[in-house]
Amino acid sequence: MRRIYDIHLKDFLKSWLPEGYYPTAVEDHLRITDNEVTAALLAAARDANCSGNESARRIISREHYRCIYQRNPDDIARNPEAAIAIYDSLCHQFGSENVRIDQYKQKGGGPDFPVLAKDRRIVSSLTMSETLSKLPVPAADYVYVPLEKRDEAMQWIEQNRKVIIEPKKEEEQ
Repeated sequence: MRRIYDIHLKDFLKSWLPEGYYPTAVEDHLRITDNEVTAALLAAARDANCSGNESARRIISREHYRCIYQRNPDDIARNPEAAIAIYDSLCHQFGSENVRIDQYKQKGGGPDFPVLAKDRRIVSSLTMSETLSKLPVPAADYVYVPLEKRDEAMQWIEQNRKVIIEPKKEEEQ
């Protein structure tokens, strides 16, 4: 659930910050504290005409989007980009303003840390452990929609999942 709040916060900050970004001048950047952001969130949530109102309201009122799809090994076996296919299809069906995707893939491989060997030499954990060197890279994919669209979207995915995640033929791409 925390990850969707991060997405709502990013959406709010893009609409609230000048030109959608934190200022790069040190003094200007340091003037924007958590207090200013929280006060702006509250003000925007209370004013329907304020830029960022929807994102702010979703945070303040706990009306965050709900997860309707998460990475599934069976889907990934069929199509490594299954989450993107689900996301794109939902955007087409329900409008891109009603769908958010969150993807995370850890950079790098297994945990690399120094190990003191019996001969007193320091070596990499990855060279000392075949298991550590073969650990899969953690990955997560989530697709979210507003609560009011959740049931309809979940039903739509269930009815269309196989077609949606089927990899496209080369000539179709």
